[in-house]
Amino acid sequence: MIRAVIFDLDGTLADSLGDIGGAMNETLRERGLPEHALESYRQMVGEGIETLALRALGRAAVDLPAFVARYRERYALRIEQQTRPYPGITDLLDELARRPLKLAVLSNKRDDFTVELVRRQFGRWPFSQVRGERVGVPRKPDPTAALDIARALGVPPAQTAFVGDTAIDVKTAVAAGMKAVGVLWGFRGRDELVKAGALVLLEQP
Repeated sequence: MIRAVIFDLDGTLADSLGDIGGAMNETLRERGLPEHALESYRQMVGEGIETLALRALGRAAVDLPAFVARYRERYALRIEQQTRPYPGITDLLDELARRPLKLAVLSNKRDDFTVELVRRQFGRWPFSQVRGERVGVPRKPDPTAALDIARALGVPPAQTAFVGDTAIDVKTAVAAGMKAVGVLWGFRGRDELVKAGALVLLEQP
């Protein structure tokens, strides 16, 4: 029996690639560095901003903390310029909200951005816990944050579904002893999710 559902945010609930990639391209452009096609960011995201920045920069030598800080400024200005819920997500959340389930969000996006985006785009649904990257808490796929959320919800990990679009999310679920649910409408593909250990694959919400 599933009593709680923890969702990843980017690529799972929200189609945010345009704003993530757009902000990164603006930051690269400011420094005269090569930009990337938005589609290429599908393979760069998911492991936190520092990793995204390193992948976008390639071999370019820059002051990484300053670059990341500028990216965050850029992203804050366009956090939902193009970002929207994926088709079918609002219906899914409506249905889940009618059931005796506890809902949560766990992202590797910085905590303040995660909370703000969920408030703007998904504020009408009863998410009991919304967490992003926090100082002192390891990022997914480390299971620490997912287990903390399960404890806060009062639901055992084995009765919790963790829903996400990347191997990072699936590995988090497996490490936490949760039901790993992979979605195929997000940033990555079927093979990656299966290889990571997804228990269920969803083609649409």
